[in-house]
Amino acid sequence: MRKGSYLPLWHLLLKRGMTKSQMRIETWLTTNAFANMNKGQHISMESLIRICDAMDCNLNDVVELVKAEE
Repeated sequence: MRKGSYLPLWHLLLKRGMTKSQMRIETWLTTNAFANMNKGQHISMESLIRICDAMDCNLNDVVELVKAEE
């Protein structure tokens, strides 16, 4: 089974010199959605689209699928 990872987003933020807090404010993400991302948990497609729009990037720049540890 695979799970989602937000590692590409964290790398993109570093590349652009942007903090996680700045990104959260710019995308209007709820603190719950942001906390879920920090824990590697799922967020809604609406939130992912909001991130992509604000960061002017594609979904694969934000999330990747990785093999889950069993």
